[in-house]
Amino acid sequence: MARSMRRVVTGHNAEGKSMILMDGPSPHVLEVEGMPGLALINLWVSDRSPAANAGSGDAAARQIVLEPPPRGTIFRVVDFPPDKVMAGKVDRGKTFAAMGAGHAMDRSEARHPGMHRTNTVDYALVLDGEIWALMDDGETLLRAGDSLVQRGTNHAWSNRTDTPCRVAFVLVDAEPGS
Repeated sequence: MARSMRRVVTGHNAEGKSMILMDGPSPHVLEVEGMPGLALINLWVSDRSPAANAGSGDAAARQIVLEPPPRGTIFRVVDFPPDKVMAGKVDRGKTFAAMGAGHAMDRSEARHPGMHRTNTVDYALVLDGEIWALMDDGETLLRAGDSLVQRGTNHAWSNRTDTPCRVAFVLVDAEPGS
């Protein structure tokens, strides 16, 4: 069971004054069967840029997929379980298919079962715990308070500790890199 993430969303009332529209745990959670303990919690999704601020609907009320819509964004929190919890239990095909991202999976399995590449710019901020950002060539340890800008690279996340790690992401649709 994924830890909850409080989400507060603002908007406007009928008189155009600001107000709180939503306040509570985000109900938009995907616990990925093929990777035990991995949970994606969507907080908001935009379908375009510039984003629309009209209306009072829940823009995150949709299927949870890895990548944002074309010209859109996703604001998401991901809980990464320790690697040792997943050892021997990862079904890569099932995991990426559950996120609508079979095309993004690195088929070589060279470094880590989570290796993938998307046409996005991802802004990541480690909220608690620590995690390794893996690239084809190199890796770096990120701790709570550290940030990373992932620019369409083949990458994975490796939690080499005994406790889950929580990372906040803003994923932005982008043009392919080299």
